[in-house]
Order: sequence, then structure tokens, then C-alpha cells
Amino acid sequence: MRYFNIAGPCNSEKHYMIDAATRLQGVEQLIDREQYFVIHAARQSGKTTYLKDLTGRLNAGGQYYALYCSLESVQNIVEPEKGIPAVIRTLYSFLKYTAIPDAGRFASDADYMDYNNVLRTSLTDYCILLDKPLVIFFDEADCLSDDTLILFLRQLRAGYNERSATPFVHSVALVGMRNIRDYKARIRPDSESLGSASPFNIVTKSFTLKNFTKEEIIALYGQHTGETGQVFEKDAVELVWEQTQGQPWLVNAIADGVIEKILHSDSTKPVTAELVREAIQNIIVDRPTHIDSLLERLKEGRVRRIIEPMILGEGFINKGSDDFLYTRDLGLIRVVNTLIEPANPIYAEVIIRKLSSDMQEELQNPKYPYQLPRYLKDGCIDMDFLMRDFQQFWHANSDIWVKRYSDYPEAAPHLVMMAFLQRVVNGGGQIVREMASGTGRLDLCLIYGNRKYPIELKIRYGKKYLEEGFEQTALYMDLHCCNEGWMVVFDRRKTVKGEDKLYFKKEAVDGKTITVVGV
Repeated sequence: MRYFNIAGPCNSEKHYMIDAATRLQGVEQLIDREQYFVIHAARQSGKTTYLKDLTGRLNAGGQYYALYCSLESVQNIVEPEKGIPAVIRTLYSFLKYTAIPDAGRFASDADYMDYNNVLRTSLTDYCILLDKPLVIFFDEADCLSDDTLILFLRQLRAGYNERSATPFVHSVALVGMRNIRDYKARIRPDSESLGSASPFNIVTKSFTLKNFTKEEIIALYGQHTGETGQVFEKDAVELVWEQTQGQPWLVNAIADGVIEKILHSDSTKPVTAELVREAIQNIIVDRPTHIDSLLERLKEGRVRRIIEPMILGEGFINKGSDDFLYTRDLGLIRVVNTLIEPANPIYAEVIIRKLSSDMQEELQNPKYPYQLPRYLKDGCIDMDFLMRDFQQFWHANSDIWVKRYSDYPEAAPHLVMMAFLQRVVNGGGQIVREMASGTGRLDLCLIYGNRKYPIELKIRYGKKYLEEGFEQTALYMDLHCCNEGWMVVFDRRKTVKGEDKLYFKKEAVDGKTITVVGV
């Protein structure tokens, strides 16, 4: 019986899968036209599955010899004099297990001392032996170190330009997380490799492998239903789409989490929205390798420069900058109506939990007494009590915690606040986070039972921060159909004493009650 795969490339005989060819149109036409091109997409989005499938189809078609080659093993080799020979040896290690003829003669007399030309000459000599055009898919091409990458591309470019006179590879795909044009940002600006003889100018087109559509999620889950009879209820599929935005690994991981880990392969029970929520929470808490590897990137400066203003809702982010392109290509963010926001709600949640994890752990200390009933009144959260409690907590501990958030100092107030509220979530509540750059705030909706509690976090900027905040909070309250909301204003001014920043007042705005909490 097939299953939902969450580790490595998919195989249609073993796994439920969506044919990646439906998500990537036009590749085979470029191969027929002898073009060199790029395929880029975030990790675990189906690139390798697609490449291996395409390799098999091309070889079966009989017009080409197609070779899949992953360069991942070469990533730690910095010196090009070692890197280029390693690329050639890697090519041979993949080639020798194929049915492509004369594999043993590839690079058999390669002169590795001439590392500036040896890749080109080895490929030329091999192409002369073949009776069909050779197509190579270089997976993980962006793993190559800078100097090795430049020399690798230069030799491909030299062979590409001389193909009319000297045999060379018919078509090449450079595949990885990043677009080839973005590799340039890794090279120092004064490098002559960016001049008229740039190795980057041989790429005809760049493709990106998109996330699943809602229809593709339905089709994927429908394969399981067709084989087992187990139904994914409509609300469950809608929730998967809403929470993943079609990210392939997440879509598979949620299904696997419900079927294998929660229901233990009992196909007599339907997959409900409640089971999907449980599987999502398990993914968030367990932080499997896919999630953990993404979260490690939050330590990188170029990722921090995008994520921090997104949390704050502040600042202009240049969507053409390498920082933005890199963070987007990681799959951490997306652009919606010009605003930059987390790629999906699950990533939003794990990003915040990762950044505030130290704080959450610290709050388990007995010196911070907490039981959820302490904040409850008649089965509802006593928000005034909760907010006053946070106000005093921030007043007493803010200096310590801002220093601890040295990587994200501007977002420290927001992260501490969310860690504080996380205790309510752990007690059976939920937090909906609405964060996007350029909005001027961070919106949170605390949910407990059937009640919603809209909260807006703002940094005090300029003279109109309150007027702007009232308008924004009121709109957010409308979104959640609430007549009461809370606006927390962080005053970061050094010239004002801590106790003078504390205030607590209720304002009537368009028939709504907004409680302003100054901290």
C-alpha cells in the first residue's frame, strides 16, 4: 500500500504523489531547443522527484541520454582546484550506474592539474563518444562554493559557446534552492567575473516549482481515499490548505501525522479538521528535520534583516535585495498584495516559537507563578488582569530580556509578549498571528473557548501613533467581529523613566472599547 512520503524523493509506486510535470511547464521544449536553464524552489518542494522522473522519461523516449547528478557532496570544498575535480568524480559516480554507454571512459584520462579546463574537455571528449545528445540535470548546483561555482559555470559557458564546432552537452539544468541570477550577489562587486564574459549569461530561462494548489491537495488526498476508502472531510482539506498554502512537505506531513501517528493506520475513521489540527500541533511542537533546518536559518543576518521588520510590521524591504530573495527562496516568506509575510501560518507559528523559546522556558521558573485559572473569570479570560500582569512583568524584566534578544533587538518586546501569552495557549487557548512588513503593527488574536480577544502590538513612533493605532485596532476587531480589543504600546525611549511609560486606559472608538496598555 502506498503512503504519504516525508523523507526524500517520491516514487509513484510507493508514495501518493502529484506529477511534478503538471507544476512545471515548458522544460522539455527548452531541452529540444538545446537550452541551458535553471529550476529553483525551496527545500523539499519536489525538485529531485521531478528531475528523476524527467530523467527516466527522457531516457525511455530514446532521443537523448539523460543524467541526473547531485552536487551536494561537493559543497564543503572551497578551493576550485579541488572542487572541479570533485564535480567530475561526482559526475562519474552517477554516470556509472546508468545505461548510458561508455561510462567507464568518461574522464578516464582527465588532467586534473588543468582544473580551469578539465570539466569542459572531459564533457566534450565524452559527448564525442555518444550516439545521442547528452542532457545533464545538476541538482543542488547552488551548494558549490563561490570560486568553484564561477569556474564550473565558466567551463559550461565555454563548451556551450563552441557547440557548433565541438560536441558538448546538449542541454543543462542547474537546479537548487536559488535562482542563478542570485548567485551573483555571492561574488564580490569588483570581481571581473561579472564583466562581459560573465559565466551567468548562458541561462535562457529560470523556472520555479510552485506549491500545490488546493485542487492538487484534493487530488493527492483523493489517491489515498481511492486506495483505502478513508475520506478526508472537506473542512479538513480546507484547513490543510489554509495552514500550509500548499507547501508540499507540510501537506504530506499532516496527512502522515493523522493517518500513521494519530489513527495508527485505521482507515475506517475519516480524517477530520480536528485531527488535522492535532497533527499540525504535533509538527509545531516536535519540529521535525524539515522545520528545524529552516529555523536554523533565523540566525543568519540576511534572514534576520527580513524577518525582524516582518514581525514588527515596520520598514521598507527591498524586494530586489539579496536578503529578500534568499529568504524567499528558503521558503520562509511570500508576498501578498505587496506585503511580505510568512509563507504560511505554520511557518509563522514555528518562527515565533523558535525566537521566543528561551523566554517560554524561563517562564516555567517558579519565580513567575502561573496557573491558567488565575486569568479566568466566569470561564473567560480576564484580559485586564492579564494585561496588567504583563505590564508589571515587562516593567520589571524588560532590560534583561532585550539584551537576551541580541539577534532580534527591535522585535524583543513583541517576542516577549508572545512568549508571555503562550502560557495561555498551553493552557488550552490559541493565538492567531497576523504579521507582515509595512503594516505598522503586529496583530494577535487570543482565542479561548468561544471567545476572541484581539490585541495589537505597536512601537511608539511619531506623534500620531495613538490615532493610527486606534484605527488599526478597530479594523482588526471588525475582522474578528469583536467589540472589545487591546492595544499594547511599547515605549522604547531612553529619556523616559520606566514607571512613566506605564498607563492603562479604556477608549471608546466607533462604539467599540479599546484598552490601551502602555509599557
